[in-house]
Amino acid sequence: MSVYDFQVKTSRGEQKSLADYSGKVLLIVNTATKCGLAPQFNDLQRLHETYQNEGLAVLGFPCNQFANQEPVKDNEMAQACQLGFGVTFPLLGKIDVNGQDADPLYKYLKQKAPGFLGSRIKWNFTKFLVDSEGRVVKRFAPATKPMKIEAEIKKLLEKAK
Repeated sequence: MSVYDFQVKTSRGEQKSLADYSGKVLLIVNTATKCGLAPQFNDLQRLHETYQNEGLAVLGFPCNQFANQEPVKDNEMAQACQLGFGVTFPLLGKIDVNGQDADPLYKYLKQKAPGFLGSRIKWNFTKFLVDSEGRVVKRFAPATKPMKIEAEIKKLLEKAK
């Protein structure tokens, strides 16, 4: 099993297969527009713009489980992120990342890369780096700035060539 075996919902409620990203390096992030870490959208966008043609896909999964910091509806989220942060990378449908209703993708990500204090997602902007084979390589804490991951992304992109 790999990340590419999962189906997710788009912000429009449509099913999307992550197999569409097969062969790409993925940076998967749970996001929230009202979070104090929301300025990370700018660096996520920078990574997206810099490396999308080399095989990187940044995927944002909005989540409202942490202090109600993603209160907007799915159909308003992409617009809020585009207007507020210039985001053009895919923002998928809002999900739960913890608990009984956690999205199956996030259950898998947490199993493959548990965090320092267990598998639970600590906060918004937890990041998972996935190689071009769909294997979860590493998990990064919410406070880890996206540009600090750049060297590891470049290594995976080089390896994928």
